[in-house]
Amino acid sequence: MNWINLTSEQELDKIKQESNTQPVLIFKHSTRCSISSMAKNRLDKAQAPEDILYYYLDLIQYRSVSNKVAEVFSVHHESPQVLLIKNGECVYEESHNGIRMDDILEQLNLSNDKAFITPLSN
Repeated sequence: MNWINLTSEQELDKIKQESNTQPVLIFKHSTRCSISSMAKNRLDKAQAPEDILYYYLDLIQYRSVSNKVAEVFSVHHESPQVLLIKNGECVYEESHNGIRMDDILEQLNLSNDKAFITPLSN
């Protein structure tokens, strides 16, 4: 898997823009957590589609970026955590032992088919 390091809050605008033309996956990793290491290893070993951009966030080193990810994409902070971003919005998020490439791909297919739940407007 070709990870792109996510190291600044400014990159989130770029990620939102990129997600308009291709899906973006953000993996929030705690380098101090064995569950997080296990989840990352599982992703690294999985057959990763080439049409997704994969961002890696070391949330210990870049905690402020992790907090901004939660704010920008309206998700509760978890660690480890994956977020699937399409058209500037998080269409899927999962954490801990629930992080599996098969589930990510299933959600990607659902969102491609427009069969996901549209967020409620306030």
